[in-house]
Amino acid sequence: MRYPFILTAAALVSGCASVPAMSPWPTQQITADTETEAVVTTGEDAADDPAIWRNAAAPAESLIVATDKKAGLYVYGLDGTVKSFAAKAGVNNVDLIEVGGAVLVGASDRADPLQPHVALYTLDTGSGALSAVARLPVGVGEGYGFCMGPGRADGELARAYLNTKDGLIVEAAITGTPYAPTLGRLREMRVPSQPEGCVVDGRTGMLYVGEEAAGIWRFDLSQDAPSGTLVAAADGMAIVPDVEGLTIAAEGADAGFLIASSQGDNAYALFRLPDMAYLTRFRVVDGGGIDGTSETDGIAFHAGDFGPAFTGGLFVVQDGDNGAGTQNFKLIEGAKLRALVP
Repeated sequence: MRYPFILTAAALVSGCASVPAMSPWPTQQITADTETEAVVTTGEDAADDPAIWRNAAAPAESLIVATDKKAGLYVYGLDGTVKSFAAKAGVNNVDLIEVGGAVLVGASDRADPLQPHVALYTLDTGSGALSAVARLPVGVGEGYGFCMGPGRADGELARAYLNTKDGLIVEAAITGTPYAPTLGRLREMRVPSQPEGCVVDGRTGMLYVGEEAAGIWRFDLSQDAPSGTLVAAADGMAIVPDVEGLTIAAEGADAGFLIASSQGDNAYALFRLPDMAYLTRFRVVDGGGIDGTSETDGIAFHAGDFGPAFTGGLFVVQDGDNGAGTQNFKLIEGAKLRALVP
């Protein structure tokens, strides 16, 4: 969802036209290191969300799974080239988890506007191919945001979190095997208006959800009925609505930082974990022959060594305008983000 403008108080009183959204706070700049090939859909809002699989044995051979919500799922190498493509219109957000000796990939499936589904795949880490293993319904409404976290009970492969446009967040247990998974709805959480981006901190059992127009909510998954706390407001300062992708750069038992896409002014905000204190803002600008990013939806960060090009972790960012009507994803050395932190 995109809100290119916000109304000032004066405009609301006078009925004047809206003004472009822009945070008055200082915003640092970094450049991308690599970019992916563009998604196949042109002239539309198509590329949306990435997820990262790190190859611990051969970090430079790690993979990125990313969505073209009009066409399907891409798998990219760290050089930005396409390894494979799985056609599937309607996939929106994507996440992955290693479990049971396999890499399980999940995506929110919006093909049915009345009933959300989760599309599940296994990732062949050698070839980069995706194999569809299930398409499972979760409640009612239009599926939108999606993320996964570790299982929280015996027999669970993982937990899935699917957001619908009316503010509902459904938690479901993925059971069975990675090649024959089942999905069991567990409980519901809610934010006041439309959410999308979400991320689970598997270290602390916290779920972070972006309410697009309002900010970032945190839910303690250890509670029987998590009510959620607004921990970062989209007040036009740190974050300019709407709030889009969320990701975590983990350090130690509970430290690091949470990164949020401030789509309203083409920027990103960093918050310290675990207390969510504001740290800084930044933009990805033109440099080194690679264009900057704008109107970013999904983002993903993964710590660790990814080979010579990304020794300090990997940050992947959706770019809403890659020129000539195309969209793609930018890859950024993770150490650049750590260098921004005061």
